Amino acid sequence: MQKIQFDYFTGMEAEQYSFYRVPKVLFTEPCFKTLSCEAKVLYGLMLDRMSLSIKNRWLDSEDRVYIIFTVEEIAELMNCGTQKAVKLVKELDSSNGIGLIEKKRLGLGNRMLFM
Repeated sequence: MQKIQFDYFTGMEAEQYSFYRVPKVLFTEPCFKTLSCEAKVLYGLMLDRMSLSIKNRWLDSEDRVYIIFTVEEIAELMNCGTQKAVKLVKELDSSNGIGLIEKKRLGLGNRMLFM
């Protein structure tokens, strides 16, 4: 494998990049110790998606923001298979996991996730 040479950041160059935000509490609070790092990163990706949902006014009848995120999209972004993507979502959901998200099935295998 060929090694890639990366340049150092100079001046204000670092400001040009956008970042995903992952809440610090996921790493510092004991109740989240069992959550895998991959699930924590996925939650950060979901939070990023939430800003688009807010812009699109994707709110349910209870005024809760939701995102639509398919298993295939998750697998592609997380660079994993669909089984692994399902496992990561289960770590986060309210019925099988820690309770950070709530899954609702839409048509055609899409998922509505409440944050």
